[in-house]
Amino acid sequence: MNILIAEDDLTSRSMLAAVLKKAGHEITATVNGVEALAVLEQPGAPRLAILDWMMPEMDGLEVVRRIRAKSSPQPPYLIMLTAKGEKADIIAGLDAGADDYLAKPFDTGELRARVEVGRRIVELQEALFESREILAHQASHDTLTGLLNRRAILERLHEECARAARHGSLVAIGICDIDHFKQVNDTHGHQVGDDVLIGLAQLLTQGVRPYDAVGRMGGEEFLVVAPMEAGIDPLSLFQRLCTRIADHAIGTRGGHLRVTASFGIACAGTTPTEALLAAADHALYQAKSQGRNRVAADDSLPRQPFPERSGAERP
Repeated sequence: MNILIAEDDLTSRSMLAAVLKKAGHEITATVNGVEALAVLEQPGAPRLAILDWMMPEMDGLEVVRRIRAKSSPQPPYLIMLTAKGEKADIIAGLDAGADDYLAKPFDTGELRARVEVGRRIVELQEALFESREILAHQASHDTLTGLLNRRAILERLHEECARAARHGSLVAIGICDIDHFKQVNDTHGHQVGDDVLIGLAQLLTQGVRPYDAVGRMGGEEFLVVAPMEAGIDPLSLFQRLCTRIADHAIGTRGGHLRVTASFGIACAGTTPTEALLAAADHALYQAKSQGRNRVAADDSLPRQPFPERSGAERP
């Protein structure tokens, strides 16, 4: 573990470093509170710090206060090193946000023990943080395809519609449905069908722009949310996706398969998301009835006018 030592006294700093290096830790040494704070505010900063209370430029207590004033999902474990033996001083340090304290002159055995406690707590925090990240990803992503799940893609749609209303721009959506997907399952089995869903999800993800969003609505139905800048035809994006799917064979455990998909698209500025989805769904029905493997656009929604922009940047 990388441990920060903030100690202006050379002898004390050298002793701390020697004991901790012998215990297998890496050391980042600083000589005052300003340096210590700068190190702790950097990305990838040490997760455990030993701060002397009395230091030039900025004392250890102030370093603790400033670190604790910043919101962090993985805050560092802070040990105050102090010659102040009064209980009131110790309480002040802990109240400021220190996790532990060590009295000077320190006992090497006690130092190792307190650092070991801090190391275990830091590792528990890291494990908890990773678990939360995994759970958050699982809660918002489809387990099969890795795309945003229905709830998450609809949340993204709400966000983009709100952005469009603020900036006077448009949002286009496309509901994508794999043509004759039941035949794939009936002929090749559901595992091959899953492979097709995964492959199509990859084709959609690779075919959209960086700021577009793709999610799985359920079954063989997907939703593409595409913010639109001035002068951009939303139809062309979905036509490219439709062609891309038809032109690429998808690798499955049963061999390479070719499938096609139909798209129903709708585009508007201030239309409620429910109406936008209903319009795209109606357009999808038209695409299916017209022979599949095509894009159909719904023209029932009013498109809000918006100005041309120079250097078209997404708001």
